[in-house]
Amino acid sequence: MLVTMMAVPGMAQTVTAQPDIVEWHPWKGKRVAYFGDSITDPRNSGSKKKYWGFLQDWLGITPYVYGVSGRMWNDVPRQAQKLQEEHGDSVDAILIFMGTNDYNTGIPIGEWFTERPEQVMAGIHETKHLVDRRHRYPVMCDSTYRGRINKAMDYVKRMYPRKQIVLLTPIHRAEFYANEKNWQPREDYTNLCGEYLDAYVESVKEAGNLWAVPVIDLNALCGLYPLMDEMAQYFKNAENDRLHPNDEGHRRMALTLMGQLMALPVF
Repeated sequence: MLVTMMAVPGMAQTVTAQPDIVEWHPWKGKRVAYFGDSITDPRNSGSKKKYWGFLQDWLGITPYVYGVSGRMWNDVPRQAQKLQEEHGDSVDAILIFMGTNDYNTGIPIGEWFTERPEQVMAGIHETKHLVDRRHRYPVMCDSTYRGRINKAMDYVKRMYPRKQIVLLTPIHRAEFYANEKNWQPREDYTNLCGEYLDAYVESVKEAGNLWAVPVIDLNALCGLYPLMDEMAQYFKNAENDRLHPNDEGHRRMALTLMGQLMALPVF
């Protein structure tokens, strides 16, 4: 019996026979928008080829890239608006890769909801009647991290209710010393509001449940850990930039994304 296999780029095959290449997969030929920061920004010099470029080669994805260096979760609505202006509804999926700059800037984590007591009509095995319940409302604001995520997800899901939206957690980060006015410590230091990067990663994972969207946990899955000198080879510069992955770092991220995306429907 002939078993059809997919050749994974850069990975040695464990079978002696030459495997067939899968000619069709759910993401082939699809148009995918990428929202993000400098790691996504095609103008960032950290690497010649970004993760979305590898996915374009391997999966045949057409990329619409809107990432801008330095941007945070509060920029997602702007990036979504630009996508709509340029491509309208002609997009199949959206990947959002944000959070590392929110951490570095010290945006407070905040809360997902506010609550207030209200009365609502209810009835279980009895005539419906008014009962006292707590009612929660999503926090929609730019002053907190969770408020920003709520606001962005509400905006994007209303704009593209029929499209696949996927969240990516921020990857690990070490020192980034661009110049005297852009000096960023490692993730094992708290930020200005006393939080570690972990809290920003966990909030993205929580957002997947709250907003019914899949999350690809790049922080855990892609293996990039720049706090170790041995892993500096995946970043732009071992001495002053272990924030931005180099070509090999982006390739490693893309391999992880490819495996995860293949398990998700596009629509």
